[in-house]
Amino acid sequence: MEPLHGQHTADDPVSVRVTVRTPDRMRELGRDLAALLLPGDLVLLSGELGAGKTTLTRGLGEGLGVRGAVTSPTFVIARVHPSLSGGPALVHVDAYRLGGGLDEMEDLDLDVSLPESVVVVEWGEGKVEELSEARLQVVIARSVGAVGLDEDADDVREVTVTGVGRRWANQDLSPLGA
Repeated sequence: MEPLHGQHTADDPVSVRVTVRTPDRMRELGRDLAALLLPGDLVLLSGELGAGKTTLTRGLGEGLGVRGAVTSPTFVIARVHPSLSGGPALVHVDAYRLGGGLDEMEDLDLDVSLPESVVVVEWGEGKVEELSEARLQVVIARSVGAVGLDEDADDVREVTVTGVGRRWANQDLSPLGA
């Protein structure tokens, strides 16, 4: 775990970078992230196809204790997973096929779900930021072709989690790398 910013104000983003070497660790990172989330939180996931966005979201679902298998919502665009423990529901959105930005996203009524749910949007960068003044941006980058790594280097991911807005200003993201 590597903090990316030192002293900051309430409006500065807070970031942490985590190296993830296996899909199981990506799910564990999702579970760790779930421990920090509250109803009303918006999480944007970015990364190329196969980077691990849905695997991370599976871990989020496990950590939040929601009903149903968390799978990619590519063809249904959005899935709601109600809580089994009285916590927030997980609304999992795949915006990959949506090109119309927030106007098209508004048809999904995410703004209605947001106050009582955790909304996770894959491929949401540049499309849904206006839903909330505060959000977590999670960027997953593959270490493909990295020099000096072993034969499993293609599985290595660098995950950068950035808290944007007052909700995240004083939040300690360091447990994500523990």
